[in-house]
Amino acid sequence: MKILIIGGHLTPALCVIENLKNEEVFYIGRKHALEGDSALSLEYQTINKFKIPFYEIKTARFQRKITRYTLFSFLKFPAGFLQAVKILKQTKPDVVVGFGGYVSIPVIISAYFLKIPSVIHEQTLEIGFANRILSPFATKICISWQSSFKFFPKSKTILTGLPIKKDIISAKKSPKKGSNEKQKQDLPFLYITGGSLGSHKINNLVEEIIPKLLNNFYILHQTGESGFKDYEKLIDLKNSLKEELSKRYEITRFLQSKDVTNILSKADLVVSRSGINTVTELLFLQKPAFLIPIHFSQKNEQFKNALILKDAGLGEIGDEKILSPQDLLDKLLYMRKNLHSYKIKFPKDLMDDKASLRIINVLKDVAGKKKT
Repeated sequence: MKILIIGGHLTPALCVIENLKNEEVFYIGRKHALEGDSALSLEYQTINKFKIPFYEIKTARFQRKITRYTLFSFLKFPAGFLQAVKILKQTKPDVVVGFGGYVSIPVIISAYFLKIPSVIHEQTLEIGFANRILSPFATKICISWQSSFKFFPKSKTILTGLPIKKDIISAKKSPKKGSNEKQKQDLPFLYITGGSLGSHKINNLVEEIIPKLLNNFYILHQTGESGFKDYEKLIDLKNSLKEELSKRYEITRFLQSKDVTNILSKADLVVSRSGINTVTELLFLQKPAFLIPIHFSQKNEQFKNALILKDAGLGEIGDEKILSPQDLLDKLLYMRKNLHSYKIKFPKDLMDDKASLRIINVLKDVAGKKKT
């Protein structure tokens, strides 16, 4: 079976890829992280390591903020469809699967007109912008949460769950004991991340309180890489600290998937955005976290995601529009003091580890019905 996977949302795509056996896989995604940015995207780097053919589509991106790239991006919309048709005719997939994001739009619609069956997967509690557009064109729709049923046609919608990475599943079954080897102090391990792209807001908040945080935590900080030069500024800050504190602070731009799992399994506390994949993995591993939702996320979905963790008894939420460095410090010190109280309230696991296999079964079923 030939499967063409459309990225955008990398984690669920990788979960499906790692569960595929003896299938020919192609991948469409973003080669660069942001519009106008020269930095290579994490998905491009990751997919290349899997030795999976990567196809870039330069299509229009829905932008919530007007920038100098907005008009240029919009003008790429027709080109995206031409590129999608060319790739589909070249790869001749038996089925196409999209995981949301603007890159999916020209590919799924082009597949529809070329009579190639397609599947879309919705990660969020409701419905993403791209999947709202693509719903009429998809052969089948896989959803992660019961609450999403009302947004899609019932006749072709299947509840599969949200895919969990194999290494996350293994980390829960065989949790790693102890802390990082470099952690000589008897301090809790704090993992700070803004996701694969990083978060300038979180980086700025942390920068103001690093010395005080390092008196209370061993820290690994994933900054991302962008035009703000956060990584470079924080490296300079680290080098200016006293040696004892500097040794407790590790900084990295990016982390590979397996490294994130290793870190999450060891972390005592996490500071993060609240994308649905992040929240799902925190729930699955039952890790306490202070979440800072992106305030302009579609339909405030990151806040809704964060509420899942908070309501489960594992999280606290900060409003990035008013959150100050001192607020963040106070909350993290409070959580450190009360880590024992952050326990999941539900009597059984919230997450199912079979979602990827269910999605693959849907792909096989749809591919088997391909019209020739």
